[in-house]
Amino acid sequence: MLHLPSRTTKPRTKGITSVQDTRLSTGELTAILTDYSDLIDVAKIGVGVAYILPNLQKKIDMYQEASTDVYFGGTLFEKFYHQNKLDDFLRYLDKHKINMLEVSCGTIDISIDDRCALVEKLSKNYRVLSEVGSKDQADIMPPSEWISEINALFQAGAEYVITEGRDSGTAGIYRPNGELRSGLVSDIIKETQVDKLIFEAPSSPVQMFFINSVGPNVNLGNVSPLDLALLEAQRQGLRSETFFLDK
Repeated sequence: MLHLPSRTTKPRTKGITSVQDTRLSTGELTAILTDYSDLIDVAKIGVGVAYILPNLQKKIDMYQEASTDVYFGGTLFEKFYHQNKLDDFLRYLDKHKINMLEVSCGTIDISIDDRCALVEKLSKNYRVLSEVGSKDQADIMPPSEWISEINALFQAGAEYVITEGRDSGTAGIYRPNGELRSGLVSDIIKETQVDKLIFEAPSSPVQMFFINSVGPNVNLGNVSPLDLALLEAQRQGLRSETFFLDK
Protein backbone atom coordinates (compact mmCIF):
# COMPACT_ATOMS: atom_id res chain seq x y z
CA MET A 1 0.00 0.00 0.00
CA LEU A 2 2.82 2.41 0.83
CA HIS A 3 5.26 3.85 -1.66
CA LEU A 4 8.65 2.91 -0.21
CA PRO A 5 12.26 3.05 -1.44
CA SER A 6 13.27 0.16 -3.69
CA ARG A 7 14.98 -2.50 -1.59
CA THR A 8 17.07 -5.47 -2.70
CA THR A 9 16.17 -8.96 -1.50
CA LYS A 10 18.22 -12.07 -0.70
CA PRO A 11 20.50 -13.19 -2.18
CA ARG A 12 21.84 -9.62 -2.28
CA THR A 13 25.06 -8.24 -3.70
CA LYS A 14 24.30 -4.76 -2.36
CA GLY A 15 22.14 -3.54 0.47
CA ILE A 16 23.89 -6.10 2.66
CA THR A 17 23.28 -6.27 6.39
CA SER A 18 26.15 -7.96 8.20
CA VAL A 19 25.58 -8.76 11.86
CA GLN A 20 28.22 -8.94 14.57
CA ASP A 21 27.65 -12.12 16.59
CA THR A 22 29.78 -12.40 19.70
CA ARG A 23 27.15 -13.21 22.32
CA LEU A 24 24.21 -15.13 20.90
CA SER A 25 23.47 -18.58 22.23
CA THR A 26 22.13 -21.11 19.74
CA GLY A 27 18.72 -20.75 21.40
CA GLU A 28 18.73 -16.98 20.91
CA LEU A 29 19.94 -17.42 17.34
CA THR A 30 17.06 -19.81 16.63
CA ALA A 31 14.56 -17.13 17.63
CA ILE A 32 16.29 -14.43 15.59
CA LEU A 33 16.54 -16.54 12.45
CA THR A 34 12.90 -17.62 12.78
CA ASP A 35 11.77 -14.00 12.51
CA TYR A 36 14.54 -12.16 10.69
CA SER A 37 16.55 -14.52 8.48
CA ASP A 38 15.45 -12.60 5.37
CA LEU A 39 17.12 -9.48 6.79
CA ILE A 40 20.53 -11.04 7.49
CA ASP A 41 22.96 -11.48 4.61
CA VAL A 42 26.24 -12.04 6.44
CA ALA A 43 27.11 -13.09 9.99
CA LYS A 44 30.51 -12.26 11.43
CA ILE A 45 31.34 -14.43 14.44
CA GLY A 46 33.30 -11.54 15.84
CA VAL A 47 36.66 -10.97 17.48
CA GLY A 48 38.14 -14.39 18.29
CA VAL A 49 35.11 -16.09 19.82
CA ALA A 50 34.91 -18.64 17.00
CA TYR A 51 37.96 -20.32 18.52
CA ILE A 52 36.30 -20.99 21.89
CA LEU A 53 32.55 -21.39 21.18
CA PRO A 54 31.22 -24.73 22.48
CA ASN A 55 28.60 -25.05 19.71
CA LEU A 56 30.45 -23.36 16.87
CA GLN A 57 29.55 -25.84 14.14
CA LYS A 58 25.89 -25.84 15.15
CA LYS A 59 25.80 -22.05 14.93
CA ILE A 60 27.52 -22.08 11.52
CA ASP A 61 25.04 -24.67 10.24
CA MET A 62 22.11 -22.57 11.47
CA TYR A 63 23.28 -19.51 9.60
CA GLN A 64 24.07 -21.40 6.42
CA GLU A 65 20.71 -23.19 6.46
CA ALA A 66 19.16 -19.70 6.58
CA SER A 67 21.12 -18.72 3.42
CA THR A 68 23.41 -16.45 5.42
CA ASP A 69 27.14 -16.26 4.76
CA VAL A 70 29.36 -16.79 7.80
CA TYR A 71 32.92 -15.75 8.51
CA PHE A 72 35.19 -15.34 11.50
CA GLY A 73 36.24 -11.92 12.76
CA GLY A 74 39.44 -10.41 11.41
CA THR A 75 41.06 -10.54 14.84
CA LEU A 76 41.15 -14.34 14.64
CA PHE A 77 42.82 -14.14 11.22
CA GLU A 78 45.37 -11.73 12.68
CA LYS A 79 46.07 -14.01 15.64
CA PHE A 80 46.92 -16.92 13.36
CA TYR A 81 48.86 -14.69 10.97
CA HIS A 82 50.88 -13.11 13.79
CA GLN A 83 51.93 -16.59 14.94
CA ASN A 84 52.89 -17.61 11.37
CA LYS A 85 50.06 -20.14 11.26
CA LEU A 86 48.07 -18.99 8.23
CA ASP A 87 47.88 -22.54 6.85
CA ASP A 88 46.42 -23.69 10.18
CA PHE A 89 43.82 -20.93 9.92
CA LEU A 90 42.80 -22.09 6.45
CA ARG A 91 42.52 -25.66 7.69
CA TYR A 92 40.34 -24.39 10.53
CA LEU A 93 38.06 -22.70 8.00
CA ASP A 94 37.89 -25.83 5.87
CA LYS A 95 37.11 -27.97 8.91
CA HIS A 96 34.08 -25.81 9.63
CA LYS A 97 33.06 -25.46 5.96
CA ILE A 98 33.64 -21.71 5.88
CA ASN A 99 34.41 -20.26 2.44
CA MET A 100 34.63 -16.58 3.44
CA LEU A 101 37.42 -14.85 5.34
CA GLU A 102 38.59 -11.38 6.28
CA VAL A 103 42.12 -10.09 5.71
CA SER A 104 42.46 -7.30 8.24
CA CYS A 105 45.07 -5.23 10.05
CA GLY A 106 43.04 -3.77 12.87
CA THR A 107 45.40 -4.93 15.61
CA ILE A 108 48.70 -5.83 13.96
CA ASP A 109 50.52 -3.91 11.25
CA ILE A 110 50.31 -5.65 7.86
CA SER A 111 51.44 -3.45 4.98
CA ILE A 112 49.03 -2.75 2.15
CA ASP A 113 51.37 -4.61 -0.23
CA ASP A 114 51.28 -7.71 1.98
CA ARG A 115 47.50 -7.47 2.39
CA CYS A 116 47.03 -7.20 -1.37
CA ALA A 117 49.27 -10.23 -1.89
CA LEU A 118 47.22 -12.18 0.65
CA VAL A 119 43.95 -11.15 -0.98
CA GLU A 120 45.21 -12.13 -4.43
CA LYS A 121 46.40 -15.51 -3.18
CA LEU A 122 43.44 -16.38 -0.96
CA SER A 123 40.73 -15.23 -3.38
CA LYS A 124 41.58 -18.19 -5.59
CA ASN A 125 39.92 -20.51 -3.07
CA TYR A 126 37.85 -18.28 -0.77
CA ARG A 127 35.52 -15.32 -0.87
CA VAL A 128 37.78 -12.63 0.57
CA LEU A 129 36.79 -9.53 2.46
CA SER A 130 39.44 -7.08 3.49
CA GLU A 131 39.45 -4.20 5.93
CA VAL A 132 41.00 -0.75 5.94
CA GLY A 133 41.64 1.18 9.13
CA SER A 134 43.01 0.46 12.58
CA LYS A 135 41.42 -0.28 15.93
CA ASP A 136 44.03 2.01 17.47
CA GLN A 137 42.26 5.31 18.16
CA ALA A 138 45.55 7.20 17.83
CA ASP A 139 46.18 5.88 14.31
CA ILE A 140 44.69 8.57 12.05
CA MET A 141 45.00 7.89 8.32
CA PRO A 142 44.48 10.72 5.82
CA PRO A 143 41.60 10.29 3.34
CA SER A 144 44.02 9.79 0.44
CA GLU A 145 45.53 6.75 2.17
CA TRP A 146 42.11 5.25 2.89
CA ILE A 147 41.09 5.66 -0.74
CA SER A 148 44.38 4.30 -2.08
CA GLU A 149 44.23 1.19 0.13
CA ILE A 150 40.56 0.50 -0.61
CA ASN A 151 41.08 0.68 -4.37
CA ALA A 152 44.26 -1.43 -4.17
CA LEU A 153 42.39 -4.18 -2.30
CA PHE A 154 39.61 -4.16 -4.88
CA GLN A 155 42.24 -4.45 -7.60
CA ALA A 156 43.77 -7.41 -5.76
CA GLY A 157 40.45 -9.26 -5.78
CA ALA A 158 38.62 -8.40 -2.55
CA GLU A 159 34.90 -9.07 -2.93
CA TYR A 160 34.11 -6.34 -0.41
CA VAL A 161 36.21 -3.90 1.60
CA ILE A 162 35.18 -3.09 5.16
CA THR A 163 35.80 0.32 6.68
CA GLU A 164 36.97 -0.17 10.26
CA GLY A 165 34.77 1.19 13.01
CA ARG A 166 34.89 -1.40 15.78
CA ASP A 167 31.70 -2.63 17.43
CA SER A 168 31.93 0.45 19.67
CA GLY A 169 32.13 2.97 16.81
CA THR A 170 35.22 4.66 18.28
CA ALA A 171 38.03 4.01 15.78
CA GLY A 172 38.75 3.98 12.07
CA ILE A 173 36.03 6.06 10.40
CA TYR A 174 35.00 7.30 13.86
CA ARG A 175 36.70 9.64 16.28
CA PRO A 176 37.39 8.32 19.81
CA ASN A 177 34.26 10.09 21.11
CA GLY A 178 32.09 8.19 18.61
CA GLU A 179 31.67 11.05 16.14
CA LEU A 180 31.69 9.91 12.53
CA ARG A 181 34.50 11.35 10.40
CA SER A 182 31.91 12.50 7.86
CA GLY A 183 34.38 14.31 5.60
CA LEU A 184 36.49 11.17 5.31
CA VAL A 185 33.41 9.06 4.59
CA SER A 186 32.24 11.49 1.89
CA ASP A 187 35.63 11.27 0.18
CA ILE A 188 35.57 7.46 0.34
CA ILE A 189 32.08 7.36 -1.16
CA LYS A 190 33.13 9.61 -4.05
CA GLU A 191 36.41 7.90 -4.88
CA THR A 192 35.72 4.15 -4.49
CA GLN A 193 33.18 1.50 -5.49
CA VAL A 194 30.57 2.23 -2.86
CA ASP A 195 28.45 -0.83 -3.70
CA LYS A 196 31.42 -3.00 -2.70
CA LEU A 197 32.10 -1.23 0.59
CA ILE A 198 30.75 -2.44 3.93
CA PHE A 199 30.60 0.42 6.42
CA GLU A 200 30.85 -0.68 10.04
CA ALA A 201 27.84 1.07 11.57
CA PRO A 202 26.90 -0.30 14.99
CA SER A 203 24.42 2.43 16.02
CA SER A 204 21.19 3.83 14.60
CA PRO A 205 22.45 7.41 14.11
CA VAL A 206 25.34 6.35 11.89
CA GLN A 207 23.20 3.78 10.08
CA MET A 208 20.81 6.58 9.19
CA PHE A 209 23.70 8.77 8.04
CA PHE A 210 24.83 6.09 5.59
CA ILE A 211 21.29 5.36 4.42
CA ASN A 212 20.65 9.05 3.73
CA SER A 213 24.09 9.54 2.12
CA VAL A 214 24.26 6.43 -0.07
CA GLY A 215 20.70 5.11 -0.20
CA PRO A 216 18.59 2.30 1.25
CA ASN A 217 20.87 -0.32 -0.29
CA VAL A 218 24.11 0.73 1.37
CA ASN A 219 26.10 -2.18 2.82
CA LEU A 220 26.28 -2.00 6.62
CA GLY A 221 28.29 -4.11 9.08
CA ASN A 222 28.69 -4.66 12.81
CA VAL A 223 24.91 -4.52 13.14
CA SER A 224 23.48 -5.90 16.36
CA PRO A 225 21.24 -8.93 15.75
CA LEU A 226 18.70 -7.23 18.02
CA ASP A 227 18.47 -4.20 15.69
CA LEU A 228 17.52 -5.98 12.47
CA ALA A 229 13.89 -4.83 12.32
CA LEU A 230 14.82 -1.27 13.26
CA LEU A 231 17.53 -1.10 10.59
CA GLU A 232 15.21 -2.45 7.91
CA ALA A 233 12.56 0.10 8.89
CA GLN A 234 15.20 2.82 8.52
CA ARG A 235 16.19 1.48 5.09
CA GLN A 236 12.56 1.60 3.96
CA GLY A 237 11.84 5.15 5.09
CA LEU A 238 9.77 4.09 8.09
CA ARG A 239 11.58 6.22 10.65
CA SER A 240 11.42 9.98 11.02
CA GLU A 241 15.09 10.50 10.10
CA THR A 242 14.69 8.56 6.82
CA PHE A 243 11.04 9.44 6.24
CA PHE A 244 11.62 11.25 2.93
CA LEU A 245 14.08 8.73 1.52
CA ASP A 246 11.72 7.89 -1.36
CA LYS A 247 12.12 11.48 -2.61
